[in-house]
Amino acid sequence: MNAAIRFLNDLRRIGGASRDLNAVFDERLTFGERLADRVAAVGGSWGFIIGFGVFLGAWALINTVVLAAHAFDPFPFIFLNLMLSMLAALQAPIIMMSQNRQAAKDRLEARLDYETNLRAEAQIEELHAKIDSLHADIARLVEVRAPR
Repeated sequence: MNAAIRFLNDLRRIGGASRDLNAVFDERLTFGERLADRVAAVGGSWGFIIGFGVFLGAWALINTVVLAAHAFDPFPFIFLNLMLSMLAALQAPIIMMSQNRQAAKDRLEARLDYETNLRAEAQIEELHAKIDSLHADIARLVEVRAPR
């Protein structure tokens, strides 16, 4: 029997229950990581996209029609471009941090799945040993009771 399987088999006997991936992962998150995940969730939602589209439309409408003569950001909307660039410069790394954390969570999930598979393999090997033992016992009984 493989050493890793034996180790996990011992853990199973002691009571090594399966762990909840989300609980294991979430208990390690810092405030900044939780905030990055929240910003990424909001920034990638339809509500944000629609709201931001309405904001951009209102900005253009106010600066071209409503305040045509005294617009605070006339037509090429240079100030709006500056704000959008700054928003993108801040939002992109935050979203990348969230994606990196999701990749780490996926790796943890794969490791926990692997441990579960090893425990299942150890249990199957244990059942095979028990069945082989039962076969041997039955074979001995048949030999003892067989007429000669």
